[in-house]
Amino acid sequence: MLDTRTLGTEGLTVSAIGLGLMGMSQAYGTAEERDERESIATIHRAVDLGCTFLDTAEVYGPYANEELLARALQTLPGGRDRVVIATKFGFRIENGAMNGLDSRPEHVREAVEGSLRRLRTDRIDLLYQHRVDPQVPIEDVIGAMADLVREGKVRFLGLSEAGEQTIRRAHAVHPISALQSEYSLWERNLEPRIIPLLRELGIGLVPFAPLGRGFLTGDVKRAEEYPEGDFRRGDPRYQGQNFDANVRAASAVRDLAASRGVAPGQIALAWLLHKGPDIVPIPGTKRRRYLEENVAAADVRLTGEEMAALDEALAPEKISGPRYGARQMATVDR
Repeated sequence: MLDTRTLGTEGLTVSAIGLGLMGMSQAYGTAEERDERESIATIHRAVDLGCTFLDTAEVYGPYANEELLARALQTLPGGRDRVVIATKFGFRIENGAMNGLDSRPEHVREAVEGSLRRLRTDRIDLLYQHRVDPQVPIEDVIGAMADLVREGKVRFLGLSEAGEQTIRRAHAVHPISALQSEYSLWERNLEPRIIPLLRELGIGLVPFAPLGRGFLTGDVKRAEEYPEGDFRRGDPRYQGQNFDANVRAASAVRDLAASRGVAPGQIALAWLLHKGPDIVPIPGTKRRRYLEENVAAADVRLTGEEMAALDEALAPEKISGPRYGARQMATVDR
């Protein structure tokens, strides 16, 4: 069984590795590759292994991912009470598509009521603002979220991809338990300023894309080889000369994994776990075999020398290309 870790100062206890559910409904692979029975079996297997921190969002689908999680928990003995559910609000969803940001207080409440219905639960364990809305003061957003805590509909609060000033201002209104942001061996933008701030304030870090959207597993193809609709098809780091440079950088992960007799993805996750007890990665998968591989990363121990070698091999200047295209980077509060 997985160990647990604590996020924030308010006592949110979660499994040391979580499960990102987004890919069960969108973004990776084709619709034909998504098998609801296997997705539900993967969620059940995760809980059995002690991987009980489950991450979803209203915009995944949209809506379909929360509904999938609810169906999975309904068929799991003891279902809802065995897991920690994290979900997110913050986008305007119109005609089944994401259409800009919306964190107006009235929309926060509307979004949470919708998530509670779809999840078939009376509480959300961890509620994140999915992206910072520059049109709404963060104090107003957190105020609305804190009202939901007082009503018992939400237990703990989080932010996603928020910058330093936003984090400070939010935390002054109500304790923030976790920041969810991209962080991995090949995306280190949080290290200079954000991680020190989180530790100053006692806020946990939940890295999404901890495997570099699959790149760090070693099982990768060039962008154009992925099907239409797959996120990686438009990922700058999977394209052209960026791809070649990043394959060279990631070879350090593959080589270390081979020498240790483990999978490259397990090295990448172990690196994150060794970065501090306040870090809880949420690798995503829709298949049991990859879930089991990811969870087993908790048993991989890296030496100080191995950690330093990985830090150097995948230093920011050795990674080629931005992590997002310009449109998506515009939603990151940095």
